[in-house]
Amino acid sequence: MPRRPPLLAFTRATTAPGAVVHTDGLQSYRVLAKHGYDHRRRSQSSAAPGEQLLPRAHRAVSNLKAWMDGTHRGVSDQHLQVYLDEYVFRHNRRLTPMAAFQTLLGLGALHQPTTYSQMTRRAAA
Repeated sequence: MPRRPPLLAFTRATTAPGAVVHTDGLQSYRVLAKHGYDHRRRSQSSAAPGEQLLPRAHRAVSNLKAWMDGTHRGVSDQHLQVYLDEYVFRHNRRLTPMAAFQTLLGLGALHQPTTYSQMTRRAAA
């Protein structure tokens, strides 16, 4: 069986055939139209002057990349999910730092430590 690109496999697992899929100009998305999706591309360069496409999404991804590169100096695929979990935890509590500390204390008191094998285990596909 030929290996499907991860993008197509993800789209098939999360999106109904025939659905409209809006994407940026990344070339990898072109395969979607060949597999029954109504693919509509739009790149930042095609936006009207002064218009930004998904500015909050771009800012969130930009902040994530800067945090990973600056704090952790890069992340391996094996550990990516744990770093993403940490980023989301920090992001959701960014306005109340004390709440983050209290949440960590509570979680530490109620749960067993996470083992390395649990952190690096891949979810069943």
